[in-house]
Amino acid sequence: TAETSAADADTILIHDDSASALRKMTRSNFLSGVGGDNTPAFSATLSGNQSCNDSTQSVIVFNSEHYDTDSAYDTSTGRFTVPSGEGGKYFFAASLRFNSATSNRNALDIVINGSGSTQQVAFESTGAQYSSIGGAVAMNLSAGDYVQCQYYQTSGGAIEVRTDSHFSGFKLIGV
Repeated sequence: TAETSAADADTILIHDDSASALRKMTRSNFLSGVGGDNTPAFSATLSGNQSCNDSTQSVIVFNSEHYDTDSAYDTSTGRFTVPSGEGGKYFFAASLRFNSATSNRNALDIVINGSGSTQQVAFESTGAQYSSIGGAVAMNLSAGDYVQCQYYQTSGGAIEVRTDSHFSGFKLIGV
């Protein structure tokens, strides 16, 4: 009869590739390496508005975490660092909202290792008061690489990034 559940210590019988032999293993061994949980993962926001100067590439330091499964996000630098043994493909999303973004150019980048590979996830050629930009990107990272959000604007003055801005990411499984 077909079973709908199994305990970790239960033995499971399977056929090998040729279907000529039965093999057995415990449920816990059978499921190791199958599936996953999309970690490390984090989500962060700003605890207060952050001012960004005109014609300057500014790192946005999301200093308040919703969660951080592997303590890989640093709220003092705005960096997510890939933990040892966790290299692979990652998905990141970011959104910025502004108090007054009357800028000729707004650009949101997710940057690897400070000045390495840059993935522009959002670009807006004209801004409006209380506007926002956001985007997402998947990228391949190695252990020790770090990513952070950077923002560039040309308004002629400082622009405030609001507290309802977000940055999050997680490791993709099975890719």
